[in-house]
Amino acid sequence: MFQVSVIMDTWNIMNDVTVMNNSIKELQEDISRLKAELAEREAALPAHSVRPHQLMAIEELEEEISMKEEVLNAIEKEGKGN
Repeated sequence: MFQVSVIMDTWNIMNDVTVMNNSIKELQEDISRLKAELAEREAALPAHSVRPHQLMAIEELEEEISMKEEVLNAIEKEGKGN
């Protein structure tokens, strides 16, 4: 019974690490994709007569990038603490 418990504990830890690594990878990919989209939108801004919806879209992307970076930093910090 003890061996089964140890095996299950080990399996759960390995599974948690795999999930965390996948989450980190997904967040990194999302951030990269969002930054590329942000760069495209910024490059598409006209020199004059910028429309409010264009600025709002850029601000939304910046907020989403910031939020995902905070989550990523928290996950990475938690992983280093263990």
